[in-house]
Amino acid sequence: MKQLMLGNKAFARGLYEAGCSVVSSYPGTPSTEVTEEIAKYDEVYCEWAPNEKVAMEVAFGASLAGKRSFCGMKHVGLNVAADPLFTCSYTGVNAGMVICVADDAGMHSSQNEQDSRHHAIAAKIPMLEPSDSSEALEFTKIAYEISETFDTPVIMKMCTRVAHSQSVVEPGERVVPEQKPYEKNIQKYVMMPGNAIRRHPFVEERTRKLTEYAETSPLNRVEMGGTALGIITSSTSYQYAKEVYGESASILKLGMVNPLPVKLIKDFAEKVERLIVIEELDPIIENHCKQLGLTLSGKDLLPICGEFSQNLIAEKLDGKSAEFCSLEEQLPGRPPVMCAGCPHRGLFYTLSRNKCTVLGDIGCYTLGAVAPLAAMDMTLCMGASISAIHGFNKANGKESEGKTVAVIGDSTFMHSGMTGLANVAYNQSNSTIIILDNSITGMTGHQQNPTTGYNIKGDPAGKINLEALCKAMGFNRVAVVDPYNLKECDRVLKEELAADEPSVIISRRPCALLKYVKHKAPLKVAADNCVGCKSCMRLGCPAISVKEKKAVIDTTLCVGCGVCQQLCKFDALQSGEE
Repeated sequence: MKQLMLGNKAFARGLYEAGCSVVSSYPGTPSTEVTEEIAKYDEVYCEWAPNEKVAMEVAFGASLAGKRSFCGMKHVGLNVAADPLFTCSYTGVNAGMVICVADDAGMHSSQNEQDSRHHAIAAKIPMLEPSDSSEALEFTKIAYEISETFDTPVIMKMCTRVAHSQSVVEPGERVVPEQKPYEKNIQKYVMMPGNAIRRHPFVEERTRKLTEYAETSPLNRVEMGGTALGIITSSTSYQYAKEVYGESASILKLGMVNPLPVKLIKDFAEKVERLIVIEELDPIIENHCKQLGLTLSGKDLLPICGEFSQNLIAEKLDGKSAEFCSLEEQLPGRPPVMCAGCPHRGLFYTLSRNKCTVLGDIGCYTLGAVAPLAAMDMTLCMGASISAIHGFNKANGKESEGKTVAVIGDSTFMHSGMTGLANVAYNQSNSTIIILDNSITGMTGHQQNPTTGYNIKGDPAGKINLEALCKAMGFNRVAVVDPYNLKECDRVLKEELAADEPSVIISRRPCALLKYVKHKAPLKVAADNCVGCKSCMRLGCPAISVKEKKAVIDTTLCVGCGVCQQLCKFDALQSGEE
């Protein structure tokens, strides 16, 4: 029965129907729901791995054992997994192996705007790119066929709009292929230099065969309309082009974006008078076409940055005024802010008050950089805060040691913070690292991680003790604080910054949005006591505002954490409990 389905859910359905047996991923918007959805099928083993590199290696191991496997991540996660990616291109697979990478053009939830097609080209791995939910399901099944036919991992490239939009799909039945027997093959799977040298020609020949496949594959299709304009496109750009031009233009829709066909593109170009390539981010299809000697337009008309839209394409290609609804014109701006009761707020207030230089990391707590806290100086990539503070303090010495900290979340610490911490312990910089332990992977929607004690299905699992781990890594000073207690945070921070050795502070309190967290009653304002000093506003809590020079508590948001009470010298903020 046909049904509306989110792109990521359709992708997961494709994995299920294709007989995928083992799934290992690391959450990252906009890819997270693929793994969350496939985890709902009990026939499939699913897990959250500590990071994307581990996830890809797990998927490779399952493929080696003869079971179809999958790993999912966002675009920056593919950077983390690049090491196994490039080499499993050489080894090939046993059973089919599919990799999801979800790009984030427009940077809705990312620190950069990279084009993952470069990874596919550099690793010489085929990449498919669906343009809607139906294709997400069908392309996934085709990806496994390509993987096993051509002895290669296959990358499925999603993007924010395809991953998080809904369209009609028609689910089918699950078909599980027989497990492929594992056979020892040192020349194929042991990538020491002598064997790798012999595998490289295989990769080049595979690329040649895949290019031939791309010429006639149903993944790539020509939709002839008017011949005055021909458009070569893929992914959501195809949807935009269809909405703007309808049948007035001819379209070559590419569902396989690496390797790209040659004859198919040339033949299409001969049938149209004007040729345009419409693709988000980098001019990969455009450059390929130009290498074929074709005359066309692309990035000379369309931007290389940001997401496309129907309005943008109509305006840039034809100078037409906007004809399609734009939500940005109807919605007021909403600056990012930590949730009311967020356990990170009190800790960042303490850092701001002490005028610390704060080297940050990737997570909800990156919002510590925005006003009014403005308590972060750097955010680079997962795990970089700890490595960076080591370099910062080695460069500055005593000048920065007593006023500089690194902050990192519990999930990010498990992802890629431990190696940086090992470097601090081993090479001994006098650095203070703060692990913000909110008992969950918060930014991507409350996924479990190795410190929570639960697996992807919420069942009990192995749990890593952060205090014991840090001590085992060589830290003599490991302190735990409650970020709702500002005096405690201030005291411990000053003690650890003053210490003449590396130290770790664990700021521990569960995310305020976790279902099991029981909140106190909302605070209330004793208006007669309030003098309008706005000290409470320094926290940036969305539950607090000022009207007519008096503090106001939004009782629909306030969780009674009491952090703001500790700033009020006039007892104007009072417990709401009777």
